[in-house]
Amino acid sequence: MVVNTHLSVGPTAPFAPTAFPSRGSTRRSSARPLAPANEKKCPDPQSLALPRFLRKTDSTVPCGYINGKRSNSFVSAEPLQSLDESAEANNQLRRLVHNGELDSAFRFLESMVYRGDMPDIMPCTSLIRGFCKLRKTRKATRVMEILEDSGAVPDVITYNVLISGYCKSGEIDNALRVLEQMSVTPDVVTYNTVLRTLCDSGKLKKAMQVLDMQLKKECYPDVITYTILIEATCREYGVGQAMKLVDEMRSKGCKPDVVTYNVLINGICKEGRLDEAIEFLNKMPSYGCQPNVITHNIVFRSMCSTGRWMDAEKLLSDMFRKGCAPSVVTFNILINFLCRKGLLGRAIDVLEKMPRHGCTPNSLSYNPLINGFCKDKKMERAIEYLDVMVSRGCYPDIVTYNTLLTALCKDGKIDEAVEILNQLNTKGCSPVLITYNTVIDGLSKSGRTDRAIELLGQMRKKGLRPDVITYSSLIGGLCREGKVDEAIKFFHELEGLDVNPNAITYNSIMLGLCKAHRTDKAIDFLAYMVSRKCKPTEVTYTILIEGIAFEGLAEEALELLNELCSRGVIRRSSADQVVVKM
Repeated sequence: MVVNTHLSVGPTAPFAPTAFPSRGSTRRSSARPLAPANEKKCPDPQSLALPRFLRKTDSTVPCGYINGKRSNSFVSAEPLQSLDESAEANNQLRRLVHNGELDSAFRFLESMVYRGDMPDIMPCTSLIRGFCKLRKTRKATRVMEILEDSGAVPDVITYNVLISGYCKSGEIDNALRVLEQMSVTPDVVTYNTVLRTLCDSGKLKKAMQVLDMQLKKECYPDVITYTILIEATCREYGVGQAMKLVDEMRSKGCKPDVVTYNVLINGICKEGRLDEAIEFLNKMPSYGCQPNVITHNIVFRSMCSTGRWMDAEKLLSDMFRKGCAPSVVTFNILINFLCRKGLLGRAIDVLEKMPRHGCTPNSLSYNPLINGFCKDKKMERAIEYLDVMVSRGCYPDIVTYNTLLTALCKDGKIDEAVEILNQLNTKGCSPVLITYNTVIDGLSKSGRTDRAIELLGQMRKKGLRPDVITYSSLIGGLCREGKVDEAIKFFHELEGLDVNPNAITYNSIMLGLCKAHRTDKAIDFLAYMVSRKCKPTEVTYTILIEGIAFEGLAEEALELLNELCSRGVIRRSSADQVVVKM
């Protein structure tokens, strides 16, 4: 066989809605009086002082115009309903919303307005909230449009619910548009909702612009507003810049609270200035603010992470002395870091002492211990603490099981891992992608790809989408079993999912081809790999060089190896290992 040894080293080488306080419906006094039924007068949409929410040219305009032409969409030719009938209609709307029948409530709202009934604000607000919880923000917006076009005036709470829904759905631009178009004055809650979303999205500059807008409208920021901005400033510019906001906050008569100080102390700790954080903590009472358990936990975590155990022990004693009882989180921090240091005995002591201090251990208390035992290959102790955990009424979560499954698979106990996986649903714990990936990898490495393929089908039936790790494990296992053609089939199946194979996936295929004396195909695969903009690794080239030598072309393989070494594609230490194999 003639093998082309001139490898191309491309450029890539080296709902039930929450009830509101009772708020009656409100009619517009002058903005839009209801016309008698026989007149059905409605202003041209372009002449309205306020634009309709997120107006779309293809949406129904309930006020009687569609694309500039008159329509009887929501304007009834019948006389307006009596007050009793209107009240009963609102009660029915309220019942539908309360029962979570949102789509029925929406249709009923449309029919109400068509008949001329005035909807109450409260059930409509609840309906908007319900749609927002389901991420159906377009439906929520339509409720707002229908509400306004009926002649009712939404209050600030209604707007806040819609804005919050947009923010939670990641539609910040729509939230900002609603903020600008509100027919009532926004309150501090409105602004805080928008500011929080902007800051969490890394848009601090835009958040500051919204703050300026807020100040111009004489809606004064509160401690929550400033804390949101201080936290974002700490992340983006550091604590020094954030302190300027604290000074501004104080100058405006807004006193920082414990949450504000917690944000600052957390920022100081993240900057590695633990001693300053401790000093800040101790000075807080002089600022008129007592630190809480969260404040202490922030500093405690930083002490543990930097190995300052004496300071951590002193802080714990200080908490008891001050009457600030440690929480479950406090103990979990300590257990976690003790386990990381391999001090499992001390971690167990802490776990056993927790109930004496009024703290019941949770899964986050047991998981580090189980993980520690697994890392030490003490599976019996890991299983023992799993049983202890359950016997004490603390049920394992998916992290617990994933830890156990990983350890069992690494230890070659695949049957036990499969058994646990099969029992998860009965334990009220649904497997996630990483759960299946762990067991599929274990099965593939133990030469049981048929069972791994069954699990692949099982996870699909559960609605879980396999990823590149799932397929790479399976492809690697198939190639090790000499089933290269089947592996290539799964490779193309992966591409069909619009998932790009990674270098590990390509390397597995190439290794399988080389072992099957199909090095020419492996070289073709390298070319395909480069064309797909997947960067070959050192392992990629050593696989192919060994494959060329395996074909009886040791001299050509050595020449290519030296060339790749001189170009820095393969390290000399790796090259020496290849030469030994040749």
